[in-house]
Amino acid sequence: MMQDKFKKHTDSFFLSEERAFLYGPRNRFKELWFTLKVQYKFITALRKLHFIRPCVTVFGFARFDNTNIYYKQAEQVGKVLSEMGFAVMTGGGPGIMEAANKAAYLNYGYSIECNIILPHEQEPNPYAHKWINIPYFFVRKFILLKYSFAFVGMPGGIGTLDELFEAVTLIQTKMINNFPVVVLGKE
Repeated sequence: MMQDKFKKHTDSFFLSEERAFLYGPRNRFKELWFTLKVQYKFITALRKLHFIRPCVTVFGFARFDNTNIYYKQAEQVGKVLSEMGFAVMTGGGPGIMEAANKAAYLNYGYSIECNIILPHEQEPNPYAHKWINIPYFFVRKFILLKYSFAFVGMPGGIGTLDELFEAVTLIQTKMINNFPVVVLGKE
């Protein structure tokens, strides 16, 4: 019965590789093949972003439009960071991420996107000097952490909290040190 359920889910056209991987054990060849593809994505991302300048990652909600107060705050954050000489890195896409990238881009700063590939959303925004498309959440999170010198957490959903708490956990466990985290959006 369980094997039938697994086969049904793995045969689904819309099931992502990452989801299939997380569903449970598969044959060893499929497990090996998946890990090699993940390794390739890591290497691709590391090579593409190796020579970027120090950056600050801005996390936030993708659903705010340009009239929202937090969108406007993210524009201010992106502007100030670019004026300080930092590149602004986001997860790509609309909302707060677009606002921070846009402000850096339009203020002659440097703007970077680590875009997640999803079937129903997350198109890159047009305000990036450099971007990379990453199909795996955990690879994307790692890249956002690796190249940042600080984080700015703005209002967002579960994804924003996930990224922010990953950073805070690494600070708390002393995996990264002297790492500022600024949280905005609460009086």
